[in-house]
Amino acid sequence: MKNTILSIRNLHKVYKGQEHEVVALNKVSFDLNEGEILAIMGTSGSGKSTLLNIIGALDEPNQGEIVLQNKKQKDIFTEPEATLYRSQNIGFIFQAYHLLKDLTVEENIALPLILKGTKRDEISNKVDNMLRIVGLKEWRNHRPFQLSGGQQQRVAIGRALITSPPIVLADEPTGNLDFNTSTDILKVLKDMKDQFNQSIIIVTHDPYVATFADRVMFFHDGHIVDELICQQDEKDMDRILSKFRKIMEYSK
Repeated sequence: MKNTILSIRNLHKVYKGQEHEVVALNKVSFDLNEGEILAIMGTSGSGKSTLLNIIGALDEPNQGEIVLQNKKQKDIFTEPEATLYRSQNIGFIFQAYHLLKDLTVEENIALPLILKGTKRDEISNKVDNMLRIVGLKEWRNHRPFQLSGGQQQRVAIGRALITSPPIVLADEPTGNLDFNTSTDILKVLKDMKDQFNQSIIIVTHDPYVATFADRVMFFHDGHIVDELICQQDEKDMDRILSKFRKIMEYSK
């Protein structure tokens, strides 16, 4: 039986405008297992990124609970608790990489450890190991502008995982990459899951990306409307496309 690492309970989020309200999340509940890659798919505006932002304490729900490792997370949407929660529990991978341009590859990867006050020898050992894992040892002294998009995303993955966070949140992590590079990045994430029992949530609109997940949740209008357990075979793409097409029909 798999251990549940994250429980989302009745998350509700409403954005209020001058003339109308938008319900981004409508009482969403689900569990994430330890060592699981969960893909979240849905149409534009279905609530996918809002969900990721709330789990990462970048946005606050109107109601609902986040339970991480059997502990209800309280006061994580105000500072300094939000920053502490993120530093201890969450690794972020974004579509746009968000690397610091004046730092080298190894300095970008080391940054979360530096901010935590980790000892220099420990930082050196962990960064060396991470550079090996993401395949960037030869580029350790390069700066982001000297790297390809795929290499920059590998740096971002290394930075997200260097503190061994329980949860990694990836928002369209291959959105700026070509097919072959996307495949390489997805294989790195899958290797991370296999080596470290890492739990990863990927928001994507790409069915191919979702085939690398263990499970796919489908969102529409702030609801979870369907779910698929991937069989890790050549028919997963067809299964995912079939369910996604049904969601697209809801949108018409």
